Amino acid sequence: MSSPRVYRAAIIGTGGIARAHADAVKALEPRIELVAVADVDLDRARAFGHEHGVPAAYADAVELFATEELDLVHICTPPGSHTSLALLAQRAGVPALVEKPTALSLREIDQLLHAEQETGVPVLTVFQHRFGPAARHLAALVDRGVLGRPLVATCETLWYRDDEYFAVPWRGRWDVEGGGPTMGHGIHQFDLLLAILGPWAVVSAFAGRQSRPTDTEDVSIALARFENGALATVVNSVVSPRETSRLRFDFEYATVEVEHLYGYTSADWTFTPAPGHQELAAQWRPQASQERSGHRDQLAAILDAFDGGTAPEVSLADARRTMEFAAATYASAFGGAPIRAGEIAGTDPFLQSMDGGMVPWPSLKEARV
Repeated sequence: MSSPRVYRAAIIGTGGIARAHADAVKALEPRIELVAVADVDLDRARAFGHEHGVPAAYADAVELFATEELDLVHICTPPGSHTSLALLAQRAGVPALVEKPTALSLREIDQLLHAEQETGVPVLTVFQHRFGPAARHLAALVDRGVLGRPLVATCETLWYRDDEYFAVPWRGRWDVEGGGPTMGHGIHQFDLLLAILGPWAVVSAFAGRQSRPTDTEDVSIALARFENGALATVVNSVVSPRETSRLRFDFEYATVEVEHLYGYTSADWTFTPAPGHQELAAQWRPQASQERSGHRDQLAAILDAFDGGTAPEVSLADARRTMEFAAATYASAFGGAPIRAGEIAGTDPFLQSMDGGMVPWPSLKEARV
């Protein structure tokens, strides 16, 4: 009997989020092992490697791919480098797991899709909230039609980031972060919303820079209609002192809710059957888990797909749908009109960049002049 395959992984970028990736790999040993790290700051890469027991450190991603035999690379760098590094991984024949956002624009996502068609190498996006046991259970109930039609949904990411948070050079800038809380914070929650409700049809939105020292928005609010007729509100904020992340789904026969902050457990979900449908309470039996939804669950699902020879989640096509929702939020907010799915195409400026060159407030540099 052959021994189970052990997958070899590397991390590019050893900032704060890289620790979540390293911990996920550690939790899944011996199925996968972290064999190398890379960072433009070699000393930081070596320190990270020493902390996590990684044998090799590199200052250059090209050298990493030329030297190591890898099955998966985790891209944990600031957003502005995600596309170039993912393309490098595809050319090296190594699947990449990229922190959100996958890219800075729909145009960049389409570049990756083109490269995927040429190379056959997938690029996956970290949307870990899809993979908690309760979310998986809800998705299965929806697929089976147990809860009836989805009618109304609420998606809120109400977080707080002070001015010091935006002192990091790449934060709060369209050109290197791609957007504000719509792209960098709330995207996790509305990705789960889309995963449960399916394709969206039209978005109407507002966005504003209420108080933070950024070029991007610090608040956005979207209204969405889905192809199945469901209506939803999506709020993304980094100016909200009482922080919470909340999703509520109202179906014909039940309401399903989760409230958490940076990751949920099964206990964070509630299920309320509609009058006359009390028997459905017995259907809400997600796997009990005290672990917060996180990178480990998604990485485990990826390894399961590798083992089974199936396509792993979250694909570029899935990530593009979520990114298109973000782009539509900006396009509607700045253009003052609803945006339909598929409308951002051709020469549309919001295909090229999330701001579309139409931000209605001055940049911080312009404001200082």
